[in-house]
Amino acid sequence: MDLKRAAGRSAAELVRDGDVVGLGTGSTAAAAIEAIGRRVEEESLDVTGIPTSYQSRWLAVENGVPLTTLDRDTPDVAIDGADQVDSDLYLVKGGGAAHALEKIVDEAADRFVVVADQSKLRDPLDHPVPLEVMPDAHRTVEDAVREMGGSPRVRLAERKDGPVITDNGNLVVDADLGEITDPAATARKLDLPGVVEHGIFPPPDEVHVATEEGVEIRRP
Repeated sequence: MDLKRAAGRSAAELVRDGDVVGLGTGSTAAAAIEAIGRRVEEESLDVTGIPTSYQSRWLAVENGVPLTTLDRDTPDVAIDGADQVDSDLYLVKGGGAAHALEKIVDEAADRFVVVADQSKLRDPLDHPVPLEVMPDAHRTVEDAVREMGGSPRVRLAERKDGPVITDNGNLVVDADLGEITDPAATARKLDLPGVVEHGIFPPPDEVHVATEEGVEIRRP
């Protein structure tokens, strides 16, 4: 079973005719976008999407999902992936370097749904937390992370020289903080000058977790 596709299909079934849908970034969110596109084609589903990155915008266009913006519409539901999910459903996100706009769209939605496969479950969270950082602030942010006892690293691009540049023109600093036993407190500490957004997300309304036995729906 392709677990990512199973989770994406499960969340896509929540979308109703006339909905505005926040379209997350990453491989599991991509599976949801593809599933929504199939429903548009096969069921003539009337939906519009708000993309959270160039990647999700491109996938939506490729799969026939019309687009809108937060300036014009409010999402009825946002569907997004996660790098890790703990037992209280706190999330670490930002592997795709799109967590700033993801958080804006997810918070704006009436319903926030996360899709994940069972490998993303971790208690406590221990994934490095992505920080979108203004270029002039990366040194001071790195110093602050070290003072917290963490290990910061500017994320480097693949297949090109230099650092990853976000869709907003910023850098990504991955902050390895070890085990995160209190995500809410850690999130407050990461609200540093120069940090546009950090990758700790509060619990969504539900998480669709794909396992070998099927898709489990977890709620806070």
